[in-house]
Amino acid sequence: MNAARRAQLYRRLAEANPAPTTELNYRSEFELLVSVILSAQATDVSVNKATAELFLVAATPAAMLELGEEHLKRYIRTIGLFNSKAANIIKACRILVDEHGGEVPRHRRALEALPGVGRKTANVILNTAFGEPTIAVDTHIFRVSNRTGLAPGKNVRVVEDKLLRFTPDEFRKDAHHWLILHGRYVCKAHRPACPECQISDLCDYRDKTTV
Repeated sequence: MNAARRAQLYRRLAEANPAPTTELNYRSEFELLVSVILSAQATDVSVNKATAELFLVAATPAAMLELGEEHLKRYIRTIGLFNSKAANIIKACRILVDEHGGEVPRHRRALEALPGVGRKTANVILNTAFGEPTIAVDTHIFRVSNRTGLAPGKNVRVVEDKLLRFTPDEFRKDAHHWLILHGRYVCKAHRPACPECQISDLCDYRDKTTV
């Protein structure tokens, strides 16, 4: 896919959704951080259902520490890997309180030092909470990037680096949300909805569906 087609692809996604954002429900950087940690191998719907009650009692790192790991598990037990996620969240909260004044840091190194936070999660926080032009490559974005020819690569880091290099500056801040939503609802894993796709004619995928 050449530069002109990439720009057109993003332009169409932008026209269809001028202000894309995450489907996770949150009111603060901390709530977003917790939600993203919980969302690993879980749906946004399941995370939102759990955090709707959790954030009523623990909406800050200090409150989460007071709640404690065992009580936290009761709120998130419907989410996969809840035991390890609860442990990571409590450890992360301790670091936030002790080293960052209870605030979520805005720097990648500090974010990735938090238990349960890897590069992808850090990218989501930097982009969604702080408006940084990062692109967090999850399974949806990895699939869309390879299937369309937008930024093909054998692993998520290669895809991320290519997306950052190939995405025009004007689209870089919102690219993460456009691509993840496109992968979630249109360019689906098992049967992409090619007839409904607004970028189908720009896409390199050879096995496009017709119905």
